[in-house]
Amino acid sequence: MPRYTRDHIHLRSRDPEAAVQYYHDMFGAEIVETTQTDGRPRIDVEIDGLTICIAQALPDQDLAHAPDRRYIGLDHFGLQVEDLDEAAADLKRRGAEFISEPRLLRPGLKIAFVRGPDDVRIEILERTNNAT
Repeated sequence: MPRYTRDHIHLRSRDPEAAVQYYHDMFGAEIVETTQTDGRPRIDVEIDGLTICIAQALPDQDLAHAPDRRYIGLDHFGLQVEDLDEAAADLKRRGAEFISEPRLLRPGLKIAFVRGPDDVRIEILERTNNAT
């Protein structure tokens, strides 16, 4: 079987500049301006090797009536930290909105969720004892 590795997540945003600033301010993302294949501008951010491509949502896209993301399409993406309580305190100081406070999901796995721009759910997780 071929080996697959992470490459990118591509998001459409109502306000790409604000979304990029959020990922930079909250997670220390590096900002890289680029151009899409159709010639329109796009801004990418990189968080520890994960590229998040953020493009302007087209005016004719009906974002208010998008499918229920809890069950269709991308539900969330996750960022791992060594100490979730420390990360949560830091994110709160930076103004992050928590959807779910840090909690032990099962032995060795602690999780929390924050709401990112355009209602993107971001899981912050701490793994110990090789939990998967």
